[in-house]
Amino acid sequence: MLINVDSIKINLEIFREAESLKKSLFLLHGFTGSLEDWRNLSLQFDESYNIYAMDLIGHGKSDVPADITFYSAESQVNQLKNVIDKFKSDKNILLGYSMGGRLALSFAANNPGLLNGLILESASEGINKIQEREKRKTDDDKLAELVLKNPVEEFMTKWMDQELFGTLRRFSNAKIGELKKQKCKTSRTGLANSLRGFSTGVMPYLGNQLKAINFPVLLLSGQLDSKFTKINSHLQNHFPKAKHSVIKNAGHNTHLEEPKTFLQTVNKFLGRF
Repeated sequence: MLINVDSIKINLEIFREAESLKKSLFLLHGFTGSLEDWRNLSLQFDESYNIYAMDLIGHGKSDVPADITFYSAESQVNQLKNVIDKFKSDKNILLGYSMGGRLALSFAANNPGLLNGLILESASEGINKIQEREKRKTDDDKLAELVLKNPVEEFMTKWMDQELFGTLRRFSNAKIGELKKQKCKTSRTGLANSLRGFSTGVMPYLGNQLKAINFPVLLLSGQLDSKFTKINSHLQNHFPKAKHSVIKNAGHNTHLEEPKTFLQTVNKFLGRF
């Protein structure tokens, strides 16, 4: 379904027939992804939850506005709030992967009263140091130019060849080909504007706001993703009630690489509510 938010449309899919008395789990994908990334797992989440998945702005079937302001943290938090408000659930949990995790955390920092729990997979709180922020913004601006000046297939090959996603090479060429094919459906404008409007160099640093998130938080990272395992080991200390679980034999995308362990860990957390 398409949900109207401030003159744009956000695409959302209900993976399990919604029941009014159930709790709600909202799934947020990463950069270059879509709600399709969750489809194979969708019916394996705790049965006491309605399962909703959203295409972030510029991705999937959501609108791809040229105006970069729609991609800012403030605008995307408002888009997500409109989606959550539509379903009026008594208990709401967000599960966000990578960029979707940064959006989930941004939402939680600004609307803590609307959530009961938070699950962040391979996410961060942003960058605190000014020089590091400026460098990341410059790097992502260059990446955005690369997106716009080349076929999306060429960009996606370079994107997936990063060391961060090196553990995906465990999959067959056919599976990797399917992953790239799905990602290549993303608009170049949507990709470039997501980098310019909501990169870690642009989004507000959230570290100073996390003490106010006084509900349970689950942090997930892959054992083979040393960068984000280190980030999340540090991030855990910012929350009053956070647990960091490291998924063995997984890299950055734990739900794709080790789905069984990912689901076991997430469902155990969801069972607390």
